[in-house]
Amino acid sequence: MDQHIQSILDEYRRDLPLFQEAACTITSEIRSTLANAGIIVAAVESRVKSYDSLAGKLELKGHKYGSLADITDIIGLRVITFYIDDVDKVASAIERLYEVDWENSVDKRKLLEIDTFGYLSLHYICFLKGTQYRFEVQMRTVLQHAWANMNHDTGYKSGVEVPKEYLRNLNRLAGMLELADEQFSKIRMELTDYRRRVKSLVASGNLDEVPLDGDTFKDFLDLDPFRILNRRIASVNQAEIHDVSLMPFLPVFKALGCKTLGDITRMLKEYSEGAYQIACYQMGLTDLDIISSSLGPQDLCIAAILKRGGGRAGIRMLFDELNGPSNSNEAMAGFLMEQASALPFMNQ
Repeated sequence: MDQHIQSILDEYRRDLPLFQEAACTITSEIRSTLANAGIIVAAVESRVKSYDSLAGKLELKGHKYGSLADITDIIGLRVITFYIDDVDKVASAIERLYEVDWENSVDKRKLLEIDTFGYLSLHYICFLKGTQYRFEVQMRTVLQHAWANMNHDTGYKSGVEVPKEYLRNLNRLAGMLELADEQFSKIRMELTDYRRRVKSLVASGNLDEVPLDGDTFKDFLDLDPFRILNRRIASVNQAEIHDVSLMPFLPVFKALGCKTLGDITRMLKEYSEGAYQIACYQMGLTDLDIISSSLGPQDLCIAAILKRGGGRAGIRMLFDELNGPSNSNEAMAGFLMEQASALPFMNQ
């Protein structure tokens, strides 16, 4: 090993603690910045090039480097995203955090020929603050990362030339992964547009046009649709209302035949009086001064089940869905069935 290479390796040994600390700091800064920006990624990884790896690189290309500062990947980081469009969001965050060495950065997404497949990634070389050194940040998707690893292991790591038929299959696989990446991003964009349209429809009150699903039900609950019913029930004992999540009612409303948010609003119009009567019967002889916000929709569903002839089995289904299967749910269903005959709304 010549003196020049040895001097670079000596510099590496001297500043290794700096590199190790910087790798941890940069990783933490990137993770924190992405989290604050609401960018969810699969992983943020870092490594400091090992002594043996650096020595091997210098043995092959030592003449290219005047000093350790000329080697741009002593510290390497990789940010793995779920979606293609998030790669550019991550890149924007990196640009705000660090000074980018544009001359040595590479966007491999722009290097592919039109008829060539391969893994795509964005590589930034950034300056390490307060030093002469630089570090590399690679940004790619989960599928691009999978392809890079597979291509590395099967393509050249073994040192054996790969026959053309295997290369063709690798290229076909790369094309499939590339298409899948694009479709995942497209689906996310379409779902985002769908949710925006739904929010607009919900806000405008066109609930018959809004199909009932997890997203739409959540938007519907943001309107506090059971507020009036719960306040009326609470007034029986001048009780306070304790807010809880009403998302568990989604499968219940679906089981009761609701297909749109408009179906739930019609249930409110049709069965709110029955729900109030059930609540009065339950609370009339108690001094309960706190009720759950789930009481209104629960009694609404009970009223609908009773009026539609769902009987004990229907009420048992309701409690099983909300509270989990239990023998006590059968007893509660029986108790409510006994109450039902005394409620005015059942005889109207």
